[in-house]
Amino acid sequence: MALNAKQKEKATKEVKRHEKDTGSPEYQIALFTERIKKLTSHLKKNKKDFHSRRGLLKMVSKRKKLMSYLEKTNEKEYKKLIKKLELK
Repeated sequence: MALNAKQKEKATKEVKRHEKDTGSPEYQIALFTERIKKLTSHLKKNKKDFHSRRGLLKMVSKRKKLMSYLEKTNEKEYKKLIKKLELK
């Protein structure tokens, strides 16, 4: 369930720190969120796809770790990101 270039750009254009940003926590969290949404819709249709379900759980865990890191280091950006991505 990979994202193409247009989907990545659409998902991350609001959270990029600069034009060539690919490593900031905000960027990574936005990408994980988009992939999680896509994979969730796939799993609703394919209930027995356990390999993808495992990948989904790993992505959710990575996103959670990145979010806790961002909350510790830059709480203001963390709160803005949550509002932009509508996570809580």
